[in-house]
Amino acid sequence: MNVNISQSVKYIGASTRELDLFEGQYIIPNGMAYNSYVILDDKIAIMDTADKIVSGLWLENLEKALDGRKPDYLVVHHLEPDHSANIQQVCRLYPDMRIVCSQKAKTMLLQFADVDLSRVITKGEGDTLELGSHTLSFILAPMVHWPEVMLSYEKTEKILFSADAFGKFGAIDADEGWSCEARRYYFNIVGKYGASVQTLLKKAKGLEIKTICPLHGPVLTDTIPEVLSLYDTWSSYMWEDEGVFIAYASIHGNTAEAAHKMKEILEAKGCPRVAIADLSRDDIAECVEDAFRHSTLLCMASSYDAGVFAPMSDFIHHLKSKAFQNRKVAFVENGSWAPTAAKTMRAEFEQMKNITFVGEPVTIKTRLTPENTEQLSSLADELVK
Repeated sequence: MNVNISQSVKYIGASTRELDLFEGQYIIPNGMAYNSYVILDDKIAIMDTADKIVSGLWLENLEKALDGRKPDYLVVHHLEPDHSANIQQVCRLYPDMRIVCSQKAKTMLLQFADVDLSRVITKGEGDTLELGSHTLSFILAPMVHWPEVMLSYEKTEKILFSADAFGKFGAIDADEGWSCEARRYYFNIVGKYGASVQTLLKKAKGLEIKTICPLHGPVLTDTIPEVLSLYDTWSSYMWEDEGVFIAYASIHGNTAEAAHKMKEILEAKGCPRVAIADLSRDDIAECVEDAFRHSTLLCMASSYDAGVFAPMSDFIHHLKSKAFQNRKVAFVENGSWAPTAAKTMRAEFEQMKNITFVGEPVTIKTRLTPENTEQLSSLADELVK
């Protein structure tokens, strides 16, 4: 796809729709973009390579953009294999090209490519690289979301090359908005490192940014204020939407029935937003996204093996690993003879930061009864306060 950035800055990335899982775990129904760029000036800089699944197309795009010229630099913002898979090959093609990266990236580089480290130029915070009329200024961004990450800001055209920050799932030509798949991408991949993202955002505030060129997803221009605002919300662990996300894990369908009944009750009581997910069937990454998106989480699960049904246990594990915090949480359990789910779930959330537990857990014994429905209604009153 032809992505126009400017006369001097060319898009040479490539997308695939053949891959079913990104990072071996995230469903990508609309494919994935592996972005890369080249700056054409007195000196030429390639801005990252791409994943091995698109190597052939990426090399074709690079050759076309160079139009017979040879690159002077390969700038490596992030070493993860989906961006570094072609470092070794492009170094062989252009033996005089230098590699520009952070000091931490240099120490890790041989894990990803067999290259001569004497070719490496390391850059620190605020260091620059002169290309002619274009100048790159480097910004260190450790743990967004790897320790070696850096970004670069091109001063003339005011372009931020943002590594994995501000990226999203989906091919470059995916017919979809930015925020939904960017949110799922952020919380599942970057979400644990909110403090590091906040540090980066503070640095970005001092820049006039006209274009953001991320390593995944679309090149951003008109929506930059909205994008920065959402990243601020996400990385400070605040919710986007006042409302309740009901996550349920049901064995024989009775807990599922109760969950959908609770959705009806909450909506009838005027809850501004109610979302619901079946943890046994729905994409776990979307469930994590919805938990972070809403102000309140209602976990409804069957008891199992003196604990909680595995899909709920897995979901809570994902939340814990992504630093879930600053939310209201409530529980509904189902247990035919020895209910244990609520106690098990609460113990996990007690290990997370700034969790406010709402109401008393509702206990269902197999089937939803009129008494249970009244208890759900009382819990709903607490949730919508």
